[in-house]
Amino acid sequence: MEKIVSAKNERVKQWKKLQTKKGREKAAAYLIEGFHLIDEASKNNAVILELIISEDNRDSEKIPDLDEKTVLVSRDISKQLSETETPQGIFAVVEKESVPETPILDKPYLFLDNVQDPGNLGTMIRTADAAGFGGVVLGKGTVDLYNSKVIRSMQGSHFHLPIFQGDLMDWFDLFHKGNIPVYGTELNEAAVSYREVQPQPVFAVVMGNEGNGMNKELLEKTTKNLYIPIKGQAESLNVAVAAGILMFALTK
Repeated sequence: MEKIVSAKNERVKQWKKLQTKKGREKAAAYLIEGFHLIDEASKNNAVILELIISEDNRDSEKIPDLDEKTVLVSRDISKQLSETETPQGIFAVVEKESVPETPILDKPYLFLDNVQDPGNLGTMIRTADAAGFGGVVLGKGTVDLYNSKVIRSMQGSHFHLPIFQGDLMDWFDLFHKGNIPVYGTELNEAAVSYREVQPQPVFAVVMGNEGNGMNKELLEKTTKNLYIPIKGQAESLNVAVAAGILMFALTK
C-alpha cells in the first residue's frame, strides 16, 4: 500500500483542489469523508477512484477492500483534507454520478429554484429520498451539489436517486406536456393551503430561494401555489422544513 507523508505531494494537491467547485468540475470527481458516506458509495456502486486512509486507521476493520486504489497518508495530510470538526481519517475520491438522459416521470419530483444554503439543499435531497421521490432538479443559482456541506447533509442520498441540473422552465414544460401538476410555494392571493390538494403519485413541488422565494416567471407557470398555514407567531418556516412537510403530505 502506497504511503504519502508530504503535503507537497502532487496527489495531495489534486485532492485539495477537490475542495473547490472549479477543481471538482475539472476532475469530474469529488471528495467524500467518513465511514458512513464511503459505505453508502460502495453499496450503491459509485465509482470510487481512490480511497485515502489516515495512518491512524490502517488496521480498521471498517475499511473497504480496495487495495489497488488505497493510499495511506500521514495524520497531518488527513487533517488538511478534512472539512469536519471530528475527522474520521478516511476519504474517497468519487466520480461524479451520471443521470439518465430521459427522466422517468412515475414518481414525484422536487424542483429547487436558487436555493443557496448548503445545509438546506442537502436536507431537502435527503428528505426527497426518504419520501420516495423520483428525482430532484437543481435550477439556476442553486448551490453546488458537491459542496462539502451539501454532501454531509445529504448523508448519501445522492447515491439513491437522480439529481438533475438544468433550466426549470424546461422541466415545467416537460411536466405540463405530461399533464403532471407543478406546485409552487408562494403565499399570494391565489395560493391555497396544501391541505386542499389531494395526495397523488406524480407531481412536482418547487421550493424557492431562502430570502426571495420563487422566480416570478416560474410562479406564473405553476398549476397551483401552495402555502402551509402557520398557527403560531413565527413569520415563516425554514425552506427545508417546509419542503419536508409538503413532500410527505402531497405524496400518495
